[in-house]
Amino acid sequence: MNKVFLVGRLTRDPDLRYSAGNSAIVRTSIAVDRQFQNQAGNREADFISVVAFGNRAEVMKKYLTKGSQIAICGRIQTGSYDGQDGKRVYTTDVVIDEFQFLDTRGSRNQAGSSETAPTDAPSEDVPQYDFPASDNMNVETDPFKDFGDKIEIDDSDLPF
Repeated sequence: MNKVFLVGRLTRDPDLRYSAGNSAIVRTSIAVDRQFQNQAGNREADFISVVAFGNRAEVMKKYLTKGSQIAICGRIQTGSYDGQDGKRVYTTDVVIDEFQFLDTRGSRNQAGSSETAPTDAPSEDVPQYDFPASDNMNVETDPFKDFGDKIEIDDSDLPF
């Protein structure tokens, strides 16, 4: 199983490009805080390269900027290429399958302010998106469409 869940802040603006087949590709990186503090009492972070394709890429470019907080669900993908100096360069990226904005533009623009908008507050300028793993999800093929709006699950139904 190859599944990654990350919460962090973008370290740079998303870089949107298009492939030869006109498919959108966005690359950026996120800073993810480590759970522990170093000997000086500071919290360190890991800087992780992320990539998104298609509609996800275009939405990220449109609504996210450096410093935006985001939750990501994806998978690790490794690769390699020959650099300009002829040496082999190895890459590791998280390919984004789903993401969710965790702050609003208004809260990012209030630098220095002690008050920020709650992360679950709706925003007029930043819609909240949860993308399925496939851009081609068809509502008519939903296997749960006949069950109504609410499904009741009792604790005895759970296997643990």
